[in-house]
Amino acid sequence: MKKLILFLFVSLSLQTAHAQDLRVEPLNWWTGMKNSQLQLMIHGKDIKGSEVIAKKPGLKIVKVHSADSPNYLFVDCEISKNTPAGTYPIDLKKGGKIIHHIDYSLQARDKNSANRPSYSTKDVIYLITPDRFANGDPSNDAAPGYREPNPARNEMYGRHGGDIKGITDRLDYIHDMGFTAIWSLPVQTNDQAKESYHGYAITDHYAIDPRFGTNEDYKNLSVKAGQKGIKIIMDVVLNHCGDGHWWMKDFPFKDWINFDGKFVSTTHRRETVQDPHVSKFDAKMQSEGWFVPAMPDLNQKNPFMAKYLIQNTIWWIEYAHLGGIRIDTYPYSEKLFAAQWSDAVLAEYPNLNLVGEEWSSNPIITSYWQKGKVNRDGFKSSLPALMDFPLQNALTESMNENDQEWGKGLNKLYNVLSNDLIYANPDNLVVFGDNHDMSRFYTQVKHDQALFRMGITFLMTTRGIPQIFYGTENLMSNPKSSEHGEIRGDFYGGWPGDAKDAVSQKGFTADEKSTQDFFKKLLNWRKNNTVIHEGKLLHFGPENGVYVYFRYTNTGKVMVVLNKNVQEKVIDLAKFAEIIQPGMAVKEVMTDKQFTLGANLSVAGKTAMILEVH
Repeated sequence: MKKLILFLFVSLSLQTAHAQDLRVEPLNWWTGMKNSQLQLMIHGKDIKGSEVIAKKPGLKIVKVHSADSPNYLFVDCEISKNTPAGTYPIDLKKGGKIIHHIDYSLQARDKNSANRPSYSTKDVIYLITPDRFANGDPSNDAAPGYREPNPARNEMYGRHGGDIKGITDRLDYIHDMGFTAIWSLPVQTNDQAKESYHGYAITDHYAIDPRFGTNEDYKNLSVKAGQKGIKIIMDVVLNHCGDGHWWMKDFPFKDWINFDGKFVSTTHRRETVQDPHVSKFDAKMQSEGWFVPAMPDLNQKNPFMAKYLIQNTIWWIEYAHLGGIRIDTYPYSEKLFAAQWSDAVLAEYPNLNLVGEEWSSNPIITSYWQKGKVNRDGFKSSLPALMDFPLQNALTESMNENDQEWGKGLNKLYNVLSNDLIYANPDNLVVFGDNHDMSRFYTQVKHDQALFRMGITFLMTTRGIPQIFYGTENLMSNPKSSEHGEIRGDFYGGWPGDAKDAVSQKGFTADEKSTQDFFKKLLNWRKNNTVIHEGKLLHFGPENGVYVYFRYTNTGKVMVVLNKNVQEKVIDLAKFAEIIQPGMAVKEVMTDKQFTLGANLSVAGKTAMILEVH
């Protein structure tokens, strides 16, 4: 009898230990989703061939798929209509024995979750590199057992210790500055050997990197941000993962990773997606090639991989109360999958904004991906928004070039905006002067503060949704190099003992103080200006280094004048008679000066003037 009890004890202990090794993803799901289907990926030793049994009505097992590896099952489930939230037991049975038990959780969705608000032209997005923003919890700086376990703030490409709590602690600052949305670089686990700080080499799709915090910390950030009217935008990486991903040691299917899991570089020829003369070879190398050896390229043609990525995005939106998505390296994904992904996400969240990264200065290339665009090849995209790289490139060139040369300087802005006819919705483009992958805008304009402010003023008043890189509001720059590690510098005051602090302006120079004050006034004015949010754009061809444009609705007008000349310019307003006339009352936004328009308008040298027309 004692031997039998001992045998049963050992058997139960082994069964429990075995169950602890079981990975089930998604971690949970929700009732009341529009799509009632759910596919579980279950990973555990030798589970192939197991019978999967649902023990409670409401969650039905429809089909069980085996993989190439003996350690995976993909289980198609159906969640019945009106299924209540709760725990739904699932057994894995093999050889007549129950080898695993899963208590799977179906949770109730938040009220009106499907119709959650998202970022739009009303918003200004604040882009943050979490590791470099603020260290709110020094206790999570080190990660024993990880391949890059220790912080190294003195190293350009090491981890510096910034985390989710650091962002949460500075929500008041972000709100008071006038930002209404936060896009952070990815925060999921990146167990990489080096340069894990940037987040783009995900090694666990369902877990926040412990050096940033926990899943609950991320949800808490989103909830607290929402209480201040700030939306959280997640950076989603669909094209690749990190070489330290847990599945790299055991692929479910042989074709899980492109090129049989071996590094073959992408050609970066994004034009191949649209090129009417493209070869099959070039098309394959663009979409299936890897970025670098440390970032394996995911095979989105595999239907189980496609489903996994779609469900992961939906899971984070629902779990963390997200207000939008930014998609990394969008044109590197297989384009039919990209459309499938967008369709699935928008089916659940029809109002959610999704912005894709297509780094091209050619608007023909960028516009191809936007929802509603009629493409020559018949491809229909469902992606609502794009990052406006063509306008970013034109902005930098416009600020640096000589306006006296034909087609140069401010004419670059005019020309790019004139190409808006090829976009299905040019208002739903994210406009920016810089981001985490390029020199900071202040450095791009050669540290000329007048040009810097002119460029920022343009971004805040043109069509689209502005995005500002953290620290730009405090004149952060990268004067020594264009290394990403320098561009993604530490935010002022994010670490105890910092000589400068952006929140208090401690240690700031007069220029840094005035720049932050400039941003604060401009952004908070924009936050409450419906003409900028909703107005049409009317612009006039630049002449002699002066560019004039208007935003207007039926009830209001805003006039913007960019004068790149060193000297004051007197502008004859007769040119703009179709939209303004002498005698109209105006207010200069940045100085609060009020006056009445006459026949001419004087604009100081190297100045951007914003006039509210009444």
